Amino acid sequence: MAEKKKQHYLDNKEFLLSLITYKKSVEKAEQAGLPKPRVNNYIGGCFLKIATHLSYRPNFINYMYKDDMVCDGVENCIQYVDNFDPNKSSNPFAYFTQIVYFAFLRRIAKEKRQMDIKDKIVERSGYDHLFTSDGDEINNSYSQIKSTIEYTYRN
Repeated sequence: MAEKKKQHYLDNKEFLLSLITYKKSVEKAEQAGLPKPRVNNYIGGCFLKIATHLSYRPNFINYMYKDDMVCDGVENCIQYVDNFDPNKSSNPFAYFTQIVYFAFLRRIAKEKRQMDIKDKIVERSGYDHLFTSDGDEINNSYSQIKSTIEYTYRN
């Protein structure tokens, strides 16, 4: 019995043809002196699928700001869609996956910087004693919360 071919969430050949058509419409608009046309719904949907499925990878799945990461990835794809050259590569899926991947890394670094700023504000304000508890309860001190957050960022 023959094995079924695995169905991919994105058809790379159709995606490439769509990008070639888009690049031709951009060239026609430039020659006519018209503004650059918008990316069509299929290409935008492909960008969204790439970003969404990349966010399911184990190294990106547990972030609270995963939606922001996906939005940044789609935004960067739209920003750099004109840089894709079908004459150099016939694999737009790989090209835009790399763009989304690095957009994710930039968002993680940005959020980490913001968390560091928040930590410094709390430390300097002297409110770190608010994170401690008395009695037999579990001691949720500020340092334990901070180490938990740092552990989350490392993984």
